[in-house]
Amino acid sequence: MRHLTPTDTWQFLQRTPEALFVDVRMEIEYLYVGHPPGVVHVAWYEYPEMQAHPEAFAQQVLREAGGRTDRPVALICRSGKRTVEAGQALEAAGFTDVINVLHGFEGELDEHFQRGRLNGWRCEGLPWEQL
Repeated sequence: MRHLTPTDTWQFLQRTPEALFVDVRMEIEYLYVGHPPGVVHVAWYEYPEMQAHPEAFAQQVLREAGGRTDRPVALICRSGKRTVEAGQALEAAGFTDVINVLHGFEGELDEHFQRGRLNGWRCEGLPWEQL
């Protein structure tokens, strides 16, 4: 698994149109917090269960990838933590080019326990949209 900053990921996606960009956050995060344009939503886990199902996740991503495990897949979550586990599940399922977006969409917590000020997709000024 490669680990790229949000800006490096955005540049990679612009150069690599065949790459699949997957948001692994819960649906409510994806819809109401916002997401990068063109990203596909495949939740790593959902509320209220909050339990990941790695094989089912990998199968859903495989469907989105058109059955190709060699297709590059970039993963984003809130802070870059869930994507590590999700990426490991994809690699275990045979995916060969998995990218973890460091710091995720909202970034790490600052000294006031707030996100979006230190790093992350939105903090770096990359395109995003929300419901």
